[in-house]
Amino acid sequence: MLNLEQDIIVNLIGTKGPLTGLEIKKEIDIDSLLVWKACKISPNLQVRTLGRRYMRLDRHVDGFARLSPSILREFLTYSVIGLTSDPNPLEKRCMEVTERIYEISKFKFDLARQMVSEIVEEFEGQPSTSHQICFIIAGDIVYNMAHDVPRPERSTGRLVKGSDIDLVVVVDDNLPDVSINKLDELIYRKKYRMLISPAINEEVDYKIKRLGLIRNQAHFDEFKHMVAIKILQEGLLVYGSEDLFNNVKAIIQQNGLPEKLDELERLAKIFRKKAEESILDNSMDKEKIKEMHLFYSAEEFEEFE
Repeated sequence: MLNLEQDIIVNLIGTKGPLTGLEIKKEIDIDSLLVWKACKISPNLQVRTLGRRYMRLDRHVDGFARLSPSILREFLTYSVIGLTSDPNPLEKRCMEVTERIYEISKFKFDLARQMVSEIVEEFEGQPSTSHQICFIIAGDIVYNMAHDVPRPERSTGRLVKGSDIDLVVVVDDNLPDVSINKLDELIYRKKYRMLISPAINEEVDYKIKRLGLIRNQAHFDEFKHMVAIKILQEGLLVYGSEDLFNNVKAIIQQNGLPEKLDELERLAKIFRKKAEESILDNSMDKEKIKEMHLFYSAEEFEEFE
């Protein structure tokens, strides 16, 4: 069966030149798992994966640690497939796709900075301007791995432009509740406008937290705390107080959490290697692959099914 898929893909690329996994999927009506396997095992095809892999925490995975992008997302969005016998077009197409990924990441970072600066401008009229606030961006964008492939937004099902904008808003411990509520209202209003605007159509996820909460999360003693610290560890300052941002990073460092996260990433790499081997050697059927979240992550089920 796979020989047929391989022949179809080889002929397609021979005609159209190197393609991403998503472009192949749009041309041929074959199950994604079969397309991935055919490309990986064919001696006539070369799969070039772009960008980088990074650790994500997923409660559905044994040990919690997995690599992102998922196997399928990596193949569809961040891989270029060309002919083994003709490497030059593949090299050229890889450069084009890489430039596009960086362009999307920069656009989303700049959009986040603009959004936050407008929020702060509105918020400065509050009696809280003496308090420290910083906006930290995380997720695909900080790794220069953002994409713009349309996908359903979780709460509405509305299609949005690829990677969401993940923000953590850290405030000092003395910021009054009334000010936090006002800040939350301003962010939510801006988030909603960005989601429904046809010109923007971006999803923003955010959390507001006091520094004291981060000190508690640094105990790293439950899954939600682990996720929160992972996001803060990878995060970059997009706007606001550098001192507060440095305090956040210091809390993580003082609790030895970078080393714990590094160990989880090491385990995630082992999990990924075994997952790919299990799929390629046919030691698991499709239902088992889905049940163990080997091919794509839990939140991607609806998107890819």
